[in-house]
Amino acid sequence: MEEDLDAVLRELAGPLRVFAAVAEHGHVTRAAQALGLGQPTVSRALGRVGEAVGVPLVVPAGRGVRLTAAGEVLAAAAVRALAEVERGVRRVREDDDPRTGRVALGFLHTLGASAVPALVRAFREQSPGARFSLRQGAAGALLAELETGAVDLVLTSPLPQRPGLAVRALLEQPLVLALPTGHRLAGRPRLRLADVAAEEFVVFEPGYGLRSTVDRMFAEAGIVPRIAFEGQDADTVRGLVAAGLGVAVLPAAEGARGVVDRPIDGPTTSRTLGLVWREGDLPRAAVAFRDSVLRHPDPLGGGAPGAT
Repeated sequence: MEEDLDAVLRELAGPLRVFAAVAEHGHVTRAAQALGLGQPTVSRALGRVGEAVGVPLVVPAGRGVRLTAAGEVLAAAAVRALAEVERGVRRVREDDDPRTGRVALGFLHTLGASAVPALVRAFREQSPGARFSLRQGAAGALLAELETGAVDLVLTSPLPQRPGLAVRALLEQPLVLALPTGHRLAGRPRLRLADVAAEEFVVFEPGYGLRSTVDRMFAEAGIVPRIAFEGQDADTVRGLVAAGLGVAVLPAAEGARGVVDRPIDGPTTSRTLGLVWREGDLPRAAVAFRDSVLRHPDPLGGGAPGAT
């Protein structure tokens, strides 16, 4: 690995690295031996640096060489620059390595409660040194970050159809009507959106994946909803429903106080959750995590109740 790193550094900053070695050893031959290069190669590289700068950098001194004042300045700068390059090379190689790499994962807000930890845990059982940068947000914002490279992978819904993005569906997540426990329709086993068309609704803000899905459901049912509140997460929306401030279309959740969930009859009764990434533009660590997710027998924990 270190020999490979040396080769990369020679390729990226060869002449400056040679100059720094000559400055350190004060001798072309000793510098060549330290770098594992032939003396003619070192001499040519030293000459290229001097020609490029246009100022004398070394002068003969006995059997070796010594730096001029300009050479001292450039040598110090070269040592600092090469150290930064080496750190950068090490960092990007570590980030790319599936065993130690960093995966930047974006996901819908409450997938963080159980689904994402389960997926990360499963991957780290294979690659315990893997690191993660986790970003939660609305579907629109996450896809924008994916396209700019801020994240490598996104768990989202609805699934986008955009050039340059690869998409894999993971599961269909049922949607329900969430009603306050004392609601007049709470006793019915199933409901249509038309049954609550006159109600006030609690919905997600525009830009959230579930908002676009619910808007499509309203359109399919021919309903123009009376939107009373717009929120950013499932817990807040359910809290407003429990307070009797409206009804909502949500993924089913167990044990939510003050709220009853009823299955919906209609053309759209679920949403597709899936994984999205940029085609041909994934670090090896992200590829390994993606493949781990796609192999997982229950990738989102049975639908990750409450996902937004």
